[in-house]
Amino acid sequence: MESITNTLRDSKAARWTALAVVSFTMLCGYYLTDVMAPLKPMLEKELLWNSAEYGVFTSAYGWFNVFLLMLILGGIILDKMGVRFTGKLATIVMVLGTALKYWAISTHSLDSTHVFGMRGQVFYAALGFAIFGVGVEVAGITVSKIIVKWFKGKEMALAMGLEMATARMGTALALSTSVPVAKAFGHVSAPILVCLIMLCIGMISFFIYAVMDKKLDKSIAAEADRSGIVDEEESFRISDILKIVTNKGWWYIAILCVLFYSSVFPFLKYASDLMVNKFGVDPEFAGSIPALLPFGTILLTPLFGNLYDRKGKGASIMILGAVLLIIVHALFSVPFLNQTPVAIFLIVVLGIGFSLVPSAMWPSVPKIIPEKQLGTAYAMIFWVQNWGLMGVPALIGWVLNKYCISGKHLIDGVEVSSYNYTIPMIIFTGFGVLALVFALLLKAEDKKKGYGLELPNIKNLD
Repeated sequence: MESITNTLRDSKAARWTALAVVSFTMLCGYYLTDVMAPLKPMLEKELLWNSAEYGVFTSAYGWFNVFLLMLILGGIILDKMGVRFTGKLATIVMVLGTALKYWAISTHSLDSTHVFGMRGQVFYAALGFAIFGVGVEVAGITVSKIIVKWFKGKEMALAMGLEMATARMGTALALSTSVPVAKAFGHVSAPILVCLIMLCIGMISFFIYAVMDKKLDKSIAAEADRSGIVDEEESFRISDILKIVTNKGWWYIAILCVLFYSSVFPFLKYASDLMVNKFGVDPEFAGSIPALLPFGTILLTPLFGNLYDRKGKGASIMILGAVLLIIVHALFSVPFLNQTPVAIFLIVVLGIGFSLVPSAMWPSVPKIIPEKQLGTAYAMIFWVQNWGLMGVPALIGWVLNKYCISGKHLIDGVEVSSYNYTIPMIIFTGFGVLALVFALLLKAEDKKKGYGLELPNIKNLD
């Protein structure tokens, strides 16, 4: 399809509009993903959750994606059925999961129930989050394939960077607004209701995009008829999964992905609590400091993506990002570095590292994997990533509850536990070190196989 030149995607206005629409859908999804992170102290105070229960709830994001292989199934559906069908399905699932989560957090009907040894409220909130996790992850791989479809041979890394930046805006809004919203409406469930409304709007946005995508396919078919060029690429087959998993470069990206994201997203789930316990920040404002991280990525991820498009050096960018990750978490683990300016500085540096790796990692996948296999390849990377997104929050919650309770303190007259975060930060540092190892292995594999990860993405400028 690369030889087709007169299609809707060759219109700058069309392709950037398509990007804006699907990016907004992901912004809505990421708002819900992280909206509970600053609410951990309020959950302990209002609903009497402990750190272990919060860890189980947070880990639920990956339950179905990991154990039921829903994410891989989503990737196969994406490659078989296309972006329109898969994206619509994913946004509907996101809304349904969020609705269940809101009901569980807001109702008192579950107060005396237990399911599988868990309090009913925790279980059903986790179940809703798990259903949402399927939807948002499948939406993520769908949007990645949409960007490749519209921007291949053009500003692909910049487009992916802008989409990630928009999604991170949802994270930043969640971290900075969830506590004020909860306090304004008088209940910890209020921010989830806001998320539910936003996700309904995001779902409508994707349905609007589907109209554009249909027009793109028609323009591609019309140009093929005019030029006499026939796309002879075979459609995706289940046997292509074997080709993906036997590709060493794909494995290096997948493992780098799980290690890198396990050092960032689970950290954000506990970062507000870290600010309260180590740096003495008021719980109402504690989410504002971690919110600096996604705000930084909003600016930097597109910048680094544009650099990759025009100058290359994708593997080197990932290595630098992993190094910054190690430095930040190592310094967070030092007990006497407990001044608020230190926390702000480290979050800003982490934001730079968090901008570097994804801006180069995701646009590198199409250089290693054929386009017909991209949906499944992305899905399988996300599946590997979900092991970390599921396991690490539960691990950190267990470690905090088992080894890190350092005393008690009062929140609005209610006694809750205080925590020492040294051990969790050492764990995050270890993930960063392993991420650096696999980033170096990826660069070596690129040099050996000639994938072009160090080369620019743009083949010819408009």
